[in-house]
Amino acid sequence: MSEILLEIKDLCVRVGEKDILKNVNLKVNKGETHVIMGPNGSGKSTLVNTIMSNPKYEITSGKIFFEGEDVTEFAADERAKRGIFMSFQSPIEVPGISVENFIRTSKSAVDDKPVSVLRFNLDLSKRMKELEMKPEYASRYMNYGFSGGEKKKTEILQMQILNPKLAMLDETDSGLDVDAVRIVSEGIKNFKKDEDKALMIITHHKEIISNVVPDYVHVIIDGKIVKEGDASLIHKIEEEGYGWIRDEVNSSNGN
Repeated sequence: MSEILLEIKDLCVRVGEKDILKNVNLKVNKGETHVIMGPNGSGKSTLVNTIMSNPKYEITSGKIFFEGEDVTEFAADERAKRGIFMSFQSPIEVPGISVENFIRTSKSAVDDKPVSVLRFNLDLSKRMKELEMKPEYASRYMNYGFSGGEKKKTEILQMQILNPKLAMLDETDSGLDVDAVRIVSEGIKNFKKDEDKALMIITHHKEIISNVVPDYVHVIIDGKIVKEGDASLIHKIEEEGYGWIRDEVNSSNGN
């Protein structure tokens, strides 16, 4: 059985009339952690939204494979059932549906079978305690009136309970205070205790991955992966920005 979990081949993506991603190639093996970085508007969120089959993003060419299966034409729910999860940069509010009901219904849909309410509630309580979420959050409407930190914790809660093979986190650290970053980081670390699980993390900061050292760092600029490296690349970008990478790209293109 192949260790390749996700493979993206020559992916080109358009939003409206604008081409965003241009011939992106990426492989994610089981157990790996990949960090995606780049300036605002470079195509990072477009990449993970396309992998999750957000209909706003149109694939104009290229393929997406998951565990060797071509999922390019699959809808989001079909990809979720195969083990792909995405944490949103700005989670939406869902008035009228409690956190508990939302996650339990999602779990049943992803697993394609009924969920034991007792077992689910025990697991939910345990995970919420680890994330330092008060028990009453379970009965509150999904993200309704939640702070930024509460929304991000709820996303990590979903990830842990849905237990995907690949979790994609889109700027989960955005707008979090120091304590929330620590708690969310621990949640990610706990998820990665299963050595087969893979992570893709979009971030501008190193704090969120302080507990999970990435295997690979990819830099997207103008819709292309232009630089790859290990965790040291994050530190250099934090210190120097992206200008030196743009200079390298321009130099290699003869500009």
